[in-house]
Amino acid sequence: MKFLKEKNLAKKFKMICDIIIRNISYTSDLYGKEEIDKSCKGITAMKFKGHQNARIYCKELISEDKILIVVVSELLEKKKNQKNQFAERRLIKKVAGYEYEIE
Repeated sequence: MKFLKEKNLAKKFKMICDIIIRNISYTSDLYGKEEIDKSCKGITAMKFKGHQNARIYCKELISEDKILIVVVSELLEKKKNQKNQFAERRLIKKVAGYEYEIE
């Protein structure tokens, strides 16, 4: 949250959260899938395009009650390329490797 406030991205973060809560379909400009291979199923990114071009990589899970849970996992403060390069791919795979126990 500190990063978002410092970079004046808190308003966009709230907008992305609203999209998720309202179950609006993925939008490539704000929130979308980052499933770069089969091991990265359920990985998404909150996208803060513009000068900073930051990403917050998330993992989507479905509870036993069929509730969507989005775990905000890793921050990439500045994405320098249009396509995912080695650093981004490594971070996406790292997030995909996290395991969560939902209670």
